[in-house]
Amino acid sequence: MSYQHQYLDGTRIHFPLGKVVCVGRNYAEHARELNNPIPEEPLLFIKPASAAVELEGGFAIPEGRGEVHYEAEIAVLIGKPLSRQPGDEEIRDAISGFGVALDLTLREVQARLKAKGHPWEIAKAFDGACPLSPFVPGDAVEDLGDIGVRLSIDGELRQDGNSRDMLTPILDLLRYISGHFSLQPGDVVLTGTPAGVGILQRGNRLLLELGDLCRVESRVL
Repeated sequence: MSYQHQYLDGTRIHFPLGKVVCVGRNYAEHARELNNPIPEEPLLFIKPASAAVELEGGFAIPEGRGEVHYEAEIAVLIGKPLSRQPGDEEIRDAISGFGVALDLTLREVQARLKAKGHPWEIAKAFDGACPLSPFVPGDAVEDLGDIGVRLSIDGELRQDGNSRDMLTPILDLLRYISGHFSLQPGDVVLTGTPAGVGILQRGNRLLLELGDLCRVESRVL
């Protein structure tokens, strides 16, 4: 079955599956661990709808294309249109849900493309490059500046971050994005990954947590 947005209780969310807007290097420590400069403004890229797959139950990774890296992130589901740099209340009202996601990256492919000064969508936007959890309703999160995100692999904690450490906080990030191109119901925004990224292997068992609101088990098929 193709991916469909849903809430944690299994209720389907009847938005069309849209684009996935991602922000790179939104945590300073992650930028440093990859020896990347810290950006002065959000670094955006987009994954198409075909990148989205369900996180629960397991997901596949590409074969024969080099190392596949995990990047656990807080995901924001958009429920109302946003454009032209809206105010905080309008942005908050447009958030339909929060979840956890993996921004899968073909790291060696990305490095080769970056070295040539080429775009690196094929390293980030391939089919299945965005495993997504079910979402908790937007009003379940009171403080957008205190959302935890954790990833454990085979029982070992690999990433442990919090939205308080973002270089561009969630509301400011959504305002910045919508100032460049509209966000529509069904779009998802990935808000950046904390330090601790690394290689995924087939057979890995994953546990992703969004504070105490969402806990999803998965595995690499």
